[in-house]
Amino acid sequence: MLSPLNRARLVGFLFLFAAVTSIIGLVLYAPILGHKDYVISGVPQEAQIATAVFMEILLCLSMIGISILMFPVVRRYSETLAIGYVCFRLLESTIVIVGIIGMLSALTLGLEFPVSGVQDSQSLLAVSRMLVAVHDWTFLLGPNTSLGVSTLMLGWIWYRSGLVPRPIAVLGLLGGPLIFVSSVLVIYGFYGQTSLPGAIAALPVFLYEMSLAVWLMVRGFNPTVTRKWQDVALKPQIS
Repeated sequence: MLSPLNRARLVGFLFLFAAVTSIIGLVLYAPILGHKDYVISGVPQEAQIATAVFMEILLCLSMIGISILMFPVVRRYSETLAIGYVCFRLLESTIVIVGIIGMLSALTLGLEFPVSGVQDSQSLLAVSRMLVAVHDWTFLLGPNTSLGVSTLMLGWIWYRSGLVPRPIAVLGLLGGPLIFVSSVLVIYGFYGQTSLPGAIAALPVFLYEMSLAVWLMVRGFNPTVTRKWQDVALKPQIS
């Protein structure tokens, strides 16, 4: 069994690790996401794309790890929210994996282009752009829509329990709904996900996760709260 302090530090590390791997993965996907003619360019950059895929796989494992580690903590306050948090983090990971499959499929097309020949270039280009669109939508529905719901859930637990400072909890309570609403506005075409309004809407969640990660790694959960857990655990059980 992990101690509350070690559990908090591990959760904080995974929040930070998830942010780092997602950023690295997005940067390394540049040959595909930033070049519409990637498939017919003749330079597939297989190692770079494979590394980006690996980073996103680590991202998914981090999100799942956070939900597993937080489940017994959240369950102390709401079993419904505990199950819901795990489900939404798993949903987010699943959506990200769909985007990974799209990028791997685009890589496969790029590797097979020399064999297919110039006569298939337009059809390959159309399929490649479709796969990029799939990744773009998964990037919206996963790390924005689903993340908004899970952030709101966990923010409420932080606020109710006092495990972390109230300002961090409030930032999660505000950032979760904001990024969710922003993702809905992107779906309806009001602005793009990578536009200035989209970036502003995502900023509170980013600040929330980074401040939470640093706090948990340095200070851990509020010891006053965790001592109450131990007091309850030491009470004799009636069989």
